[in-house]
Amino acid sequence: MTDDLIARRARLMGPNVPTFYRNPVHIVRGEGVWLWDASGKRYLDCYNNVPHVGHCHPRVVQAMCAQAATLNTHTRYLHDLVLDYIERLTGTLGHGISQAIMTCTGSEANDIALRMAQAVTGKRGIIATDNTYHGNTAAVSVLSTRRPPIGGYPGHVRLVPAPDSVRPVGGTLDGQATAFATNVARAIEELEAAGHGFSGMMLCPTFANEGLPDLPPGFLDPTVAVIRRAGGLLIADEVQPGFGRCGSHLWGHDRMGFAPDVVTIGKPMANGHPVAAVLARPDVMSAFREAFGYFNTFGGNPVSAAACLAVLDVLRDEGLVENAQSVGAYALDRMRALRHPWLVQARGTGLFFGVEFVTDKGEPATEFVSELVERMVARGFILNKIGRHGNTLKIRPPMPFSRENADSVADALGQVLAETPMTP
Repeated sequence: MTDDLIARRARLMGPNVPTFYRNPVHIVRGEGVWLWDASGKRYLDCYNNVPHVGHCHPRVVQAMCAQAATLNTHTRYLHDLVLDYIERLTGTLGHGISQAIMTCTGSEANDIALRMAQAVTGKRGIIATDNTYHGNTAAVSVLSTRRPPIGGYPGHVRLVPAPDSVRPVGGTLDGQATAFATNVARAIEELEAAGHGFSGMMLCPTFANEGLPDLPPGFLDPTVAVIRRAGGLLIADEVQPGFGRCGSHLWGHDRMGFAPDVVTIGKPMANGHPVAAVLARPDVMSAFREAFGYFNTFGGNPVSAAACLAVLDVLRDEGLVENAQSVGAYALDRMRALRHPWLVQARGTGLFFGVEFVTDKGEPATEFVSELVERMVARGFILNKIGRHGNTLKIRPPMPFSRENADSVADALGQVLAETPMTP
């Protein structure tokens, strides 16, 4: 059946449509932190942050069904739920951020954020790291490094070396924050000299796609100072760290201790319903609204708003942010207790972990980590890999993840580490 589905995908969706894993998993059902495939095999989901409060959470499903049976339309008509949600959501943020544009995807949200920076500054130059991902629209895909754009990177984009726990920018961990800021300052100078000017920098507060480096709060202070002096905006892409995943804080930028001008959110906010948003201060929003005409047919519809409100209710009522902090700390201790000649660092924040492997020759153990992923999936654990060389295990489970779940994945990983041939 799997081969038939793969052939059918190619016939109907075209070539090179990505799937996870050497043997793609045919998922048919989900509940909480569990997934089941077409054969009835159960998997512990250690990867998906879209079902943030757990797969098919009944309160979210009920909220969506009830609203869908009542009304679904767009924001050119008046309805309360989108306003209720924005009011409640922005109430969790500081730094003067009190307004929002609702969209359907994080890509759309980041696209708008870039235009906000242009509207405020009157300039186009934008900075990101050299190993990031911020979406797949034409505007934001050129910030990502998975595949270079046709014709090369445009002149208004600068990509600076990403921070790294094992191979720090500038050569030392103590000097990395200053070195990172120095590279940002150099990129700003280049953009100004080239005539593009500097509109802002977009970053994930946990540098998730960069490999989730172990960075202390305050790491970005020198960079923030550089951006402020240059008059640019700081855009925090919270699609991965947001909504309490970091455990200690609801938002990754608060954990890192900086004040963004714009925040973008997406995947987790409606537990699988396609919703995203751009959050900004009123002055930033006003500049955008004056410079650009924008409307999104599906963004902010009542069903989406109902799902979003239900997610906030579940996070609060089930104590899931506190769970991320306590279970996350326990799980990180378990991972740090793992032993293997190539394991150089286990790191994490809340329910977000990276376990990095480097060979005895100092090279990224890319193939070894790929094999670890395949063997863990075969044992019934959904996870994946991240980082510049794909040599870091990525573990990012739904928020109801328990200590028992953490023990299960740590025990299985210990066994797989002992059994997997050390192939670079």
